Amino acid sequence: MNKTGVQAWLDRYVEAWRTNDRAEIESLFTEDASYRYRPYGGDESGAQGREAIVDTWLEDADPPDTWEARYEPYAVDGDRAVAIGTSRYFATDKGPAKTFHNVFLLEFASDGRCAEFAEYYMEEKA
Repeated sequence: MNKTGVQAWLDRYVEAWRTNDRAEIESLFTEDASYRYRPYGGDESGAQGREAIVDTWLEDADPPDTWEARYEPYAVDGDRAVAIGTSRYFATDKGPAKTFHNVFLLEFASDGRCAEFAEYYMEEKA
C-alpha cells in the first residue's frame, strides 16, 4: 500500500459514509476485518467481521447532508497506515455544530481492503 492507495481507500470510505450503501461499505473491508470505534473507551465499541461492521455502521447511520469529512494519509509503512482528518457535523435544531479531529490506524490486506481499523477522535472545544 502507498499514500495514493490509502487516499483512494479514504475517499471511498467517505463516499460509503455519505451513501450508507451496504455494498460500498462491504467493499472497504475484508470478510474477517475488525473495526474498533473507541479502542480505549471503556466499553466494547466495535465490530468483528465485515457483516457486523456494516450492520453497526447502518444501525446509527448519519444522514448524508448533516456532516462533512476529510481524511488524508499521514504515514504509510507496507500494509499499515495512519490517517488524520476532521469530521464536522452541522448545527441542527437539536444541537450546535461539532468538529472532531480523527486519527485512523489502518491495516490492509493484499487486495487493498482494510483488515483492521481503529478510530481515535477528540471533539474540538470552542
